[in-house]
Amino acid sequence: MTSSSPLHGRRDTSSRGERRNSSPGNERRNSSSCGSHTPVYFPYSPSPDVSIGMESRSRLDPVKAAARSVAGAFLTCFAPPEKETWPGLGYCGESRHSSDASIPNGKRNRGSRRETHFSSNLAAPDREPGSLSISIEKIRKATKNFSTSLKIGQGGFGAVYKGKLDGVPVAIKRAKKSIYDISSGLEFISEIQTLAQVEHLSLVKFYGYLEHDDERIVIVEYVPNGTLREHLECIHGTTLDLATRLDIATDVAHAITYLHMYTDRPIIHRDIKSSNILLTENYRAKVADFGFARLAADGDATHVSTQVKGTAGYLDPEYLKTYQLTEKSDTYSFGVLLVELVTGRRPIEPKRVLDQRITPKWAMKKFHEGKANEILDPNLEQTAANHLAVEKILELTLQCLAPRRQNRPSMRRCAEILWSIRKDHRDLSAPDFRSFSTSSRRSASVSDK
Repeated sequence: MTSSSPLHGRRDTSSRGERRNSSPGNERRNSSSCGSHTPVYFPYSPSPDVSIGMESRSRLDPVKAAARSVAGAFLTCFAPPEKETWPGLGYCGESRHSSDASIPNGKRNRGSRRETHFSSNLAAPDREPGSLSISIEKIRKATKNFSTSLKIGQGGFGAVYKGKLDGVPVAIKRAKKSIYDISSGLEFISEIQTLAQVEHLSLVKFYGYLEHDDERIVIVEYVPNGTLREHLECIHGTTLDLATRLDIATDVAHAITYLHMYTDRPIIHRDIKSSNILLTENYRAKVADFGFARLAADGDATHVSTQVKGTAGYLDPEYLKTYQLTEKSDTYSFGVLLVELVTGRRPIEPKRVLDQRITPKWAMKKFHEGKANEILDPNLEQTAANHLAVEKILELTLQCLAPRRQNRPSMRRCAEILWSIRKDHRDLSAPDFRSFSTSSRRSASVSDK
């Protein structure tokens, strides 16, 4: 395995205008998954002034001080927005909050259009993207007329079906047919605009979209192994070990870094969460659901002023207070995701005792008290390598959850740190594995005698 940290991606030449506020487990990394596009790399190079993930527990006084400030900021972050709530769509149904204003004349009259639009990347390598002629009839055939037997997900925006187009397994997202749901129309437009300009190993591939009469359909890559949330809850009957969870965290960090840094215009996902992380058969992570994605500020602008969108439990508290969106809002959500990976719990668990209902707050309190091992997912082994890795992950988490965005690391820095943590964890786990193997061979030798 190489020691570099690859970030694969294609830079598209397209861009879209938007008003801006101008006020100040397995070692598997497939570098060929993006076809013939030139990969972009950023090597891991620890910055001397950033010690996160590198310190011993005996030098955590500044971290403890930061933990106290983080704990006080959690209550606002888990309070839902005050205005109207709109659910979104992932592979798993989950409520998402939005307080975007309505669009004038946003209602569509059902049956008022007969026009079909489609953009496809399903063509064979020797054919131009978009050269296929896909109709609503082919979509209906692929889904057996949207049969419930092929439904793999349900959300507020609509349902997700599994199907095949030209022999390629795809996920077909079908919007609800409500002519009054303006929010779902905005999510549909946002998703296709974002997916059309990005391509990365750890992002779901966009195959096309279809708009016909009152049907709005997005066609994306089918990822067969369910969501990260499902695996953390052992729904599929398997437990993710810490090495695999570190792989997943690193994949997600690379994907978000690509969105923030390697597209023509930086993109803020705004809905990073475990149910939007899909896993391949080899447990590689792919970030999905771009319904809330937004172009970041560019030029001299420091932020985008926008209404609040996201999922309760993952929302950046500063974004909630100021309505100022930056890339660091994704960093905050990523910090919550790291807590999920360590604990296995959801961000908000109302059935638990009072002081454990807000998982990140509880986890950071335990970390501050020097009891990080107590929050470790019971499904994970209590080994020295796991304990050390969890300490380092929580140090990074603490910075990601900083109340002020200026104090949060960039997603590129998160990816670098996770790369280092993963390497150290593998190095520490290797002797344990060799010792176990030697012991097993000795036991077998004794039994043979």
